[in-house]
Amino acid sequence: MIQIIPAVDIKDGRCVRLFQGRADQVRVYWSDPVAAARRWEREGAAIIHVVDLDAALSGRPVNREIVRAIIKDVSVSVQVGGGLREENDIEDMLRVGAARVVLGTRAIRDPAWLAAVVKRWGDAIVVGLDARGGRVHTQGWRYPETIGLLDCARRIEDCGVRAVIYTDVNRDGTRSGPDLQGIGRLCDTVRMSVIASGGIGSGEDVAKLRDLRRSNLIGAIVGRALYEGNVTLAGLKGVAGGNESQAAGHGTAL
Repeated sequence: MIQIIPAVDIKDGRCVRLFQGRADQVRVYWSDPVAAARRWEREGAAIIHVVDLDAALSGRPVNREIVRAIIKDVSVSVQVGGGLREENDIEDMLRVGAARVVLGTRAIRDPAWLAAVVKRWGDAIVVGLDARGGRVHTQGWRYPETIGLLDCARRIEDCGVRAVIYTDVNRDGTRSGPDLQGIGRLCDTVRMSVIASGGIGSGEDVAKLRDLRRSNLIGAIVGRALYEGNVTLAGLKGVAGGNESQAAGHGTAL
């Protein structure tokens, strides 16, 4: 079953969503990211995806205290990403209670470092693969790498990573539907667990992910559609579990 994971993205201390990964296309949904995380916990989330967008763009911790507050305030698992490029940053997040940390830029550019942190922290290490047109982008989705998505995924798996988050940046925040073809190819290329992100805007989108029937497709991160009320967390969980009528009963767009 695909796990539905609400996103809490933080920029300038507020809970926001970007459009296609663009820092100049920001929509604010909550002034208090901790309150947003509490909402998803109340509505039944088993894990929450928290990203410090300012840190992803700058490469240094910016909203660290807010992230810590979320981890301490909710009782469900929290996975944290955004600008985590040093072992001290990883250790800090895990020490305060993050279940997993999501690495990006340095993990992709420095395989030896990635292998070392995986050896140290094991399954707590997840790598984010953010791509446009099949090419991996880093440093807050701004810079294209020379390596393609699938080759990068193979290299990451060789470093011992057990799970990746794949985001089609061009779809992120658009509610235009996930990159089903790309997700399918990624799942077929690696044995790692894959979490899909970007463009999920309806129960139908979750049903399409479910119907890919890839055993290593384990989760879907959802942001804008939840914040704008196009779907409900309960409804999406119903679809992920094969209960279309439950989704419809909770107002999910199908």
